[in-house]
Amino acid sequence: MTNTLAEAVLIAQIIGSVGMFGVIWTIQLVHYPLMRAIPDEAFVTYEQQHTRLISFLVGPLMLIEGLCVLAVFFARPEGVPLWSTWVGGILEAIAIGVTAFISAPTHGKLESGPNGLLLNRLIATNWIRTAAWTGRGAIAIFMLVAYFKA
Repeated sequence: MTNTLAEAVLIAQIIGSVGMFGVIWTIQLVHYPLMRAIPDEAFVTYEQQHTRLISFLVGPLMLIEGLCVLAVFFARPEGVPLWSTWVGGILEAIAIGVTAFISAPTHGKLESGPNGLLLNRLIATNWIRTAAWTGRGAIAIFMLVAYFKA
């Protein structure tokens, strides 16, 4: 990977990872808890709009992040420790795995109507994604700093 490309990939990775860090903390601390206050008669419409609209924000960030994780893993820039690419990849797999196999299906069930138990499950399991994307943000910044120090 050329120096210019390495810098672009590492900066793009920060944009994706730190972007998701901000989104997931906002969702965890503000958005999901406020879902408890939505009136039952408005819940289905709200949930459907949430799942449709949030994809316009997280879709591009997750795509950028995922492509950069692969690029850094398979064409590791000079100065970026191998262990950091593994940690970054594992954290990405956790975040995407929980999204695909827990969060998205739970949102799908919530589109049928309000369900306190499902919402509590969504909030509780979202801590896994919150931790993973917090780690992703930190490791992305670490990689860029390591690259520039090399």
